[in-house]
Amino acid sequence: MIKVLIVDDSAFMRNSISGMISTDPEIIVAGTARNGLEAVEKVSALKPDIVTMDVEMPVMNGIEALKHIMASNPVPVLMVSSLTTEDAKVTLDALDLGAVDFISKNLSDLSINIVKIRDILIEKIKAIARNGRVSRRPSISPKPIDMPRRGLKTVHRKIGIVAIGTSTGGPRALQHILSRIPKDFPVPILIAQHMPAAFTGPFAERLNQLSAIEVKEAEHGEPVRKGVAFIAPGSGHMGITRTKITETLINISEDNGTYIYKPSVDMLMLSVVEHYSGQVLGVILTGLGSDGANGMREIKNKGGMTIAESRETCVVYGMPKAVVEAGIADKVSPLDEIAGEIVNSV
Repeated sequence: MIKVLIVDDSAFMRNSISGMISTDPEIIVAGTARNGLEAVEKVSALKPDIVTMDVEMPVMNGIEALKHIMASNPVPVLMVSSLTTEDAKVTLDALDLGAVDFISKNLSDLSINIVKIRDILIEKIKAIARNGRVSRRPSISPKPIDMPRRGLKTVHRKIGIVAIGTSTGGPRALQHILSRIPKDFPVPILIAQHMPAAFTGPFAERLNQLSAIEVKEAEHGEPVRKGVAFIAPGSGHMGITRTKITETLINISEDNGTYIYKPSVDMLMLSVVEHYSGQVLGVILTGLGSDGANGMREIKNKGGMTIAESRETCVVYGMPKAVVEAGIADKVSPLDEIAGEIVNSV
């Protein structure tokens, strides 16, 4: 049984989350807490496998409670956040402090999709709790890697663009990778991170502050540029189009129900490989489900390169597992080595 501690000052939210996760026979609600101070005490007493943590609470807020829990009784924490830009920034702070993922607090606005919400919540809780990995802040900030010097006789790889896909655990993984990419990186990087629309802008801004390269939320119709990482906006799906031989533009399309997750990793990778064929480096990182497996397969089939994050560093070994088990990963590497693999591939 997976023991869950639910922390929220709202009785409605405590009851809603309890009701949803209790429908699964493998999950038990070990207890509830009304504020951060109670949460810290109950984590110590109940030893839950995972905690759902509200952000704004009296006595002690979720961020302060998270700091105490990570310092004294580290356990996977799933933040419960409103879908606003202000709350997005706080939630990103929580992910930086060790929370593994977040769920939407706007349950009352999404009653039509309550079954889908319940299934996603249960899937996240089970995958995260079974892994049991707590995301810790590195003691030393990573520094950018130097681009390799290639002699005249060196056969230069034909990689012209990098496509990265990730979900649960992705914000910390992307921070670790992008902060190590050198400023003179010679090709564009396109990234699909499963994330709501209110989060992707602040997330791109945060990565930009931590990275030597420019990181920005992608805009429809803007040209891709070398040495720039484009984060797919959560409002739709990102792909590319080519209007001229030398000009590639970002294409943001609305969600038409074809893809389960938004922004879709498969959509991104399939679009990129259509225009770059054998020149794509595909990277799949930690995440729930199998989004990206079809795109990575197409990248490999068209002569590109594929890298999957290894099990030992994934917060959730779902998306990389789908790629590895399908036999379409050229390399399987721990997170610490992926930035180097990317730099050495271009």
